[in-house]
Amino acid sequence: MTDIASVLTTWCPDLCVATPCGVLAPLLGRLQEHHSGFRYVHREDNAVALAVGTALAGGRGAVLMQNSGFGQSVNVLASLVEPFDVPLGLVVSMRGTGVDGTRENRGMGRVTIPVLEHLGLPWRMLGGDDQHSAVTWFETMLADRAGPAVLLVPPESFGWSAAQ
Repeated sequence: MTDIASVLTTWCPDLCVATPCGVLAPLLGRLQEHHSGFRYVHREDNAVALAVGTALAGGRGAVLMQNSGFGQSVNVLASLVEPFDVPLGLVVSMRGTGVDGTRENRGMGRVTIPVLEHLGLPWRMLGGDDQHSAVTWFETMLADRAGPAVLLVPPESFGWSAAQ
């Protein structure tokens, strides 16, 4: 987990919401066990809305989702989160990339990063031999920046494989 759970527990003690995701399952399990503000929700755009509401009330929140749900959340990110620099941690699994060559996920795998860049949302990819630097970047962004920060998680990061 490269301590992502600790970063989220420390940075967003008020709310950490997620939609189920096989790629993120080990991280979600750890958060469910150790984060008192962890909740599952049914839709990613609702998760973002809950985290925004938490921020507007003076708290801090994070959302964990698949990139398909990121696609569903683009409107609320573009019209609320980004223009008003709402502090929000996003952890997004990158289905349709790496070891996940499933056809139904490839489209979002191709467009997630370009959409992030068009929205002006800062992001880093977890992966390779130096996962620590991406997590450190994420933690620094959450602590020092008003506005959102996105950590992208390739399927192989936590040992996921298509056979699961």
